[in-house]
Amino acid sequence: MARHAKSAWDSEARTDFDRPLNKRGRRDAPRMGAWLAKQGLRPDLVLSSPAARARATTLALLEALDLDEDAVRWEPRAYAAELPVLLDLLAEVPPEARRVLLVGHNPGLEDLVLRLGGESVRIPGDGKLLPTGAVARLRMPADWGRLPGGAADLLSITRPKDLPGE
Repeated sequence: MARHAKSAWDSEARTDFDRPLNKRGRRDAPRMGAWLAKQGLRPDLVLSSPAARARATTLALLEALDLDEDAVRWEPRAYAAELPVLLDLLAEVPPEARRVLLVGHNPGLEDLVLRLGGESVRIPGDGKLLPTGAVARLRMPADWGRLPGGAADLLSITRPKDLPGE
């Protein structure tokens, strides 16, 4: 799962939903996509919030992963979603989608990582589990319809600042 890249708070967007990426976000999203591609983490399905900042992040990731927009299910429920909604979205993933990229927002995504990763999750010293642009990799169980606490293994969290050239 990926948190959208850094957004602009000082934009002329009329609503939170319409906030665009800022300069750093426009730089980081393609870099994270290139990292995903280099790691061989091409998703079978992308679930993304349609909010402007998540949409822009998703489109940058798709380009770096050489995927077209057909790979995306733009999911309105993912915008500002809380944990129960995110669990519902994962429960609806078709079984043939073995690798799924969920692009969304905090605090819901952090809550999801904490729930699924259980005791394998360690909060970094700065207290930010999923800062903007971060990607969390989880090894999920076979049955996504039932995801109790600790159901997945947190493999890694990669932040844009972790990549070379930062």
